[in-house]
Amino acid sequence: MNVDWTWLLSAGAFAVAMSATPGPNNTMVVASGATYGFARTVPHMLGIAAGFPVMLVVLGTAGLPLLTDPRVHAALKWVGAAYLLWLAWKIARADPDPADPAAEGAAGPAAGGRPLGFVQAALFQWVNPKAWVIAAGALATYTAGTEGASLAATLGLAALFGVVALPCVGLWTLIGVGTARVLCTRRAVRLFNLAMAGLLVASLGPALRE
Repeated sequence: MNVDWTWLLSAGAFAVAMSATPGPNNTMVVASGATYGFARTVPHMLGIAAGFPVMLVVLGTAGLPLLTDPRVHAALKWVGAAYLLWLAWKIARADPDPADPAAEGAAGPAAGGRPLGFVQAALFQWVNPKAWVIAAGALATYTAGTEGASLAATLGLAALFGVVALPCVGLWTLIGVGTARVLCTRRAVRLFNLAMAGLLVASLGPALRE
């Protein structure tokens, strides 16, 4: 089988850039890593790594008209904004996990909460404005051609995002875990979570200005 290395390198660089740059997904795993630790954030990370490639395949094979329908974009904008505000509220109220070594001594018995799970993180991609922007740009740029070639390119693109997403969100999670080790009190972690919630709300700006 012939491999188009130019396409692979270009699409791979795009996938890394889009997965590694700040956005709602990465902001949430930083906050989750700081609050709940790495292990409890793994389902969230896996949900992102699986959910976005599935979204790409669905849109690339059956849902391309959705990407150009202004009604879909309007609905996405407001549903996504409402959900992101709810997630920001949850992050702002999250307490450090007392079972996590990074939070030992910082959180008391009352600390608790639950990180985002696999299914929740996967479904979140459908109301994540940045995910729709990435999907539209990726499918338009890297899947042009005949119907058969387009399907192959869509599957290849989804596979690339699946490969690069997990290490990218894993790195952001480790940043959150490392931050929690520096923030030595429960109050400091709470303040950090408030900052993360603020960044998540700020990420809505570009989408709402469209």
